Formats: sequence, C-alpha cells, structure tokens
Amino acid sequence: MSWQHLKSLKFLDLPLDEVDRKVLDELAERLQDNYPYNQQNYAGQMIKPPHTLAQAAYWMSTFVNPNNHALDGGRATSALELEIMASLGKMIGYKQSLGHLTSGGTMANLEALWVARQCQSKATVLASSASHYTHSRMSEVLGMPFKSIATLANGAMDIEDLERVISKVESAVVVVTMGTTGLGKVDPLAEILELQKSYKFRIHIDAAYGGYFKIANLELDTNRHFDLMHKADSVVIDPHKHGLQPYGCGAILLKNPEEGRFYKHDSPYTYFTSGDLHLGEITLECSRPGAASAALWATMQKFPLEQGGTFSQRLNESLLAARGLHMCAESKGYWSLEPELDICIFSNKGKRAGEISQKNRAFFERKAKEGIHLALLKIKKENCPWPLEWDTEELVVVRSVLMKPEHNDAEFWDRLLN
Repeated sequence: MSWQHLKSLKFLDLPLDEVDRKVLDELAERLQDNYPYNQQNYAGQMIKPPHTLAQAAYWMSTFVNPNNHALDGGRATSALELEIMASLGKMIGYKQSLGHLTSGGTMANLEALWVARQCQSKATVLASSASHYTHSRMSEVLGMPFKSIATLANGAMDIEDLERVISKVESAVVVVTMGTTGLGKVDPLAEILELQKSYKFRIHIDAAYGGYFKIANLELDTNRHFDLMHKADSVVIDPHKHGLQPYGCGAILLKNPEEGRFYKHDSPYTYFTSGDLHLGEITLECSRPGAASAALWATMQKFPLEQGGTFSQRLNESLLAARGLHMCAESKGYWSLEPELDICIFSNKGKRAGEISQKNRAFFERKAKEGIHLALLKIKKENCPWPLEWDTEELVVVRSVLMKPEHNDAEFWDRLLN
C-alpha cells in the first residue's frame, strides 16, 4: 500500500490535531518498509490480504471497542461470535459443537491440547515431524509428554510409526494436520480413524491453514480425509489465513459441548448481567476483541461457507494456481512436488544437495530483486523424491504459497519461473 493511499484513507478525516496528523504521516512512511503482501507478486509466506469488508467492519467496531469476554463488555459482538461458530461447526460437519474465536492458531491449539489433558490426564501428544512446532511447545507449557511421528516421503504422517508409538503409551491425543505449513500436506485422517478402532485415543485436527478447503474442489484422495473432519474431537481453523480476516483471528471447535465444563471458573465481577452464556466461560483467554467477531461475521454474510459459492470458488482458484505452477515448473525443467493444497514446492536440478541449494538461494534472491517474493524451505532426504547426492543434511528448495485468486494466472507463473 502506497504512502499516498495511506494518507487518503477516510479515517484521517477524523478530528485529529496537527500532532496527530504528523504522527500518522510518519507512520505511513514507516509502513512502507514491508513486502507487497496484497499484490500478485507476493507468494512467499502465508499472508493473505483481508477483505475490505472485514477491514471496514473491524474499524467500525473499534468505535464501540467491545470485549467478547463477558456480555457486559460485548453483547452484540458476542452474539455474532456464536453465529460464526455455528457456521464453522456446520462446515466441519459437527451436529452440535462448542467453540470460540482466539488470537490465532497457537492459542487455539493450546486450548485443544488443554481440553485433551483434562479428558485424559496422562495423555501423550503425538504429532508428525512436519506438524507446526506449536504442538511440541504447547505440550511443554502444559506439562504433557510429546512424541514426534515420522512422515512418509510425501510429507504426511506415517501410520505404521504412529501405531508403533501408540502401542507403547498409556493414552494419547493424536494431532492430525490438515495442511502442513511447509509442504502443504494433509495427514491421513481416514487411516488414523481406522487405527482408532484398535487403540483408544483422542483426535485433534490442526486445520489452522487448510480447514477452509473443506468446501473446495480437492482431489479425491485428499477430499476423503476432509470429509471425515467431523469425526475428530476438536478442530482448529485460522480465519486470518484463508478466511480473509485481519490478524489475529483463530478458532477452536469442540465436538462435545459438555467439555465446556473444564473451563468453569468463578468471577466475582464479570458474569452478573445475564444468565446466558458468556464466552469468557468457555475460553482460556480473557479479554478478546469483539471487533474480530464483527469482521468475520460481516465477511461470512457476503461469502457464506458453502460448496460452490463465491468463497469456495476463491479457494479453488488457489488450488488451480498451485497445480498450474507445478506443471509449468516441470515443463521448464525444474523439479516440482505435486501440490495437495495451494503450496507449490520446486527446485533447480543438479547433482548434489549443496550445489542445488545454492542455485535455489540465488533464484530466490534474483526473483526478489525483480519484485517477485517467494520463500525458501529446507527438506530432508526422506521427503525428497529427486535423484541427487546428499553432501548436506538438508536441501533448500523454493516454496510458493498461492493464497490469492490472482495467482491462477499463466503469465504470472511464466514470470515467476523465468
């Protein structure tokens, strides 16, 4: 966003004095030190521009400044949040559920693991080596044992290794990642549910990144896992990723509303104006911005969570972008991993890992100078299908996150790869 655009924003017509305007002018200048996250040429990290409706609704709500902890502080936005969670639960396939918004996926996953510990005091957290690092970190915070499960060559959880570990622990909560942040892969939920018939364990789905693809046109083998999301005990989704929301906006849903009893606490001053549910009674966080609920509610009014709708089509554009870039990369002589969601991984070819990594770093830097912003990823030998000599422990590859519908553009793929 340009300095001129920032200066022209309507909120600058508010009654601001000379000092205020000087400060905002300086802030507008400082904000130029960013990557162009909202433009087509940015395909690096998982940053998707929020919809203008979400921005407007958030800004509007800040004039009230509601707090969705207690109905005393956020009556209207608490009602909006309950509507949001009902829609997210319906998208997942829950007949009834309990949930709320959070500051992001980290807090949402912490709550899911905390509830799992309340249900099974001696549970060990099991997550694949490709899962987000938040799970091992939050397990440590909660004092829960954590074990990493190996992945297959495609980056998904290895079921055989999972069974080996489960057979040796007293009880477990298995974290199923629906969209790893590195390769964008989906853990085999269908097979994990089959394993649950032989071993009793809780299932938590970390769909912070990939959850919204539940209503997209996925390949059949991937879709069969998303179709079973309602079988999990808890699910985390981040609306501030594919949900078109400003940071921070995460969400947690519990399949069994009775598990809300674990949050029960006594506050001498917050819950006295109503006998209805105060969201603070089912959250670990206390103060939470009601503006986040307003922004997400407004966006979901414009883009309902339905298969074949406008929101779904936007997700499909991202899937097509990743598949298109993958095929384009292969046609131009690159190695490329077939994408499962909207993350495309490709690499220059070569003989040795060290040499190839240098080529990929140089490619990344050259593209940045051209104004096309990508990311780099380190992969290990077990996740690399390409024939090469391993003179280093890891191979640096190019990673592109194609979150914008504008990325489904053959001319863009051509510019990116040349």
